[in-house]
Formats: sequence, C-alpha cells, structure tokens
Amino acid sequence: MLRYLPFLLIIALTIYAFIDCLNTPEEEVKHLPKVVWVIIILLFSIVGPVVWLFAGRQRSAVGGGRSRRTQWIAPDDNPEFLRSLNEDRDKDRDKD
Repeated sequence: MLRYLPFLLIIALTIYAFIDCLNTPEEEVKHLPKVVWVIIILLFSIVGPVVWLFAGRQRSAVGGGRSRRTQWIAPDDNPEFLRSLNEDRDKDRDKD
C-alpha cells in the first residue's frame, strides 16, 4: 500500500491543479494563456502542477490567497434586497 502513495499524491496534485486552472478566471492567469497552462499541467505530471501553483496564477497581497471578487451578504444586511422588498410591498399596495 505504501508503494502506491507517491503515485496517488502525484495524481491528486495534478487533479487539484487542473481543476484550479479551469476555475481560475482568465484575467487572473499569469505568463501564459489558460489553454497552455492546462496542457502543461496534463503533460508534465509533477512539474506542471507545481509550476502552476507557484507561478501560473495571481496572488493577492493579503493572505497569499485569491482575492475575493464579491463578498456574500446576508439578506437582512443587504440594502438592495431590503429596498426590493419595499418596492414589492409598494407595488402590492398599489394593486389593491
């Protein structure tokens, strides 16, 4: 069982890098087009995923992870949602 571990780790790293590359928006991909990164990840099973993780995508300055494009807000705190409720209520009152 232990002899299969390196092989499984390489496959897991390749799958992770492949899915991460596919889910990364085009504007966050560095140095090469996204299609080329996918080919590199799939053809070079050890080097490709490692290079993608360290050089292929942009990192935000805070925390080293990806930057958040949008932040989810609970409906109770979302002013747009509350405004839409008021508009719907006003429309219902005008109908009656």
